[in-house]
Amino acid sequence: MLLITILYLVFLFTPIVLLLIGAFGESWSNTILPVGFTWQWFEQLANDPSFRRAFWTSIKVVLATCVLNILIGVPLAYAIYASARRGVQLAAKIMALLPIAVPDLVLGFGFILVFSSDTLPWLGSIWLLIAAHTILTIPYTVNTVLADMQQQRLDSYEQVAATLSAGFWTRQKDIVLPLIGTSIFSSLLMVAALSIGEFQISNLIAGFLSRTYPVVLLQAFYGATGFACAATVVLLFLAILASLGSTATSTLTKQG
Repeated sequence: MLLITILYLVFLFTPIVLLLIGAFGESWSNTILPVGFTWQWFEQLANDPSFRRAFWTSIKVVLATCVLNILIGVPLAYAIYASARRGVQLAAKIMALLPIAVPDLVLGFGFILVFSSDTLPWLGSIWLLIAAHTILTIPYTVNTVLADMQQQRLDSYEQVAATLSAGFWTRQKDIVLPLIGTSIFSSLLMVAALSIGEFQISNLIAGFLSRTYPVVLLQAFYGATGFACAATVVLLFLAILASLGSTATSTLTKQG
């Protein structure tokens, strides 16, 4: 069992270690490891206009996706939880999980067919990209928040508040949001990590000026190896930050 664990960790971390080594290697050609040490790849990356534009596009898409997950995902989770009929709850859960069940390529081609028409000529716009990322990530927000509501038995608190004449919006502001605030934040960090690394749909529907960082990253592998490694390390760093934040928040939630 220990040997299997060690082999798994080696398999998992070897590509990451090689990327880190390659990002600082001066030359890597026909050798097991790169030769020399340099910062030039990160400097070239920072000075490359296409990568800078793609980086900020990804940041905009991630932020907008997180906001829409709050505005849509949290009310949807509450509606599913508050539904009195189990059949309605089951149907709503299935609908919320469909973006996970349907392959990304299917969703991407569906977007191309619908939004490349004269009626809806939005293919290639950043707004369509944000909508696609929201559809892909909203199940994670719904499931995380819904699980927290069920664990905390939110309906019991609301019933007590209702007997004390607390209105719907008062209950939302003073009871619901404070209780599920940590799970909302945790879900948003997960959403951010997923959105930062999303490639398939973005590659299909993004326009030239709205390409995300992973899409532009693909072209780096046709150039210098060190530059490609440096560009990948930046993406990896952003994803790890979001993942670590999500893990830390989840741990604090369990301890609380």
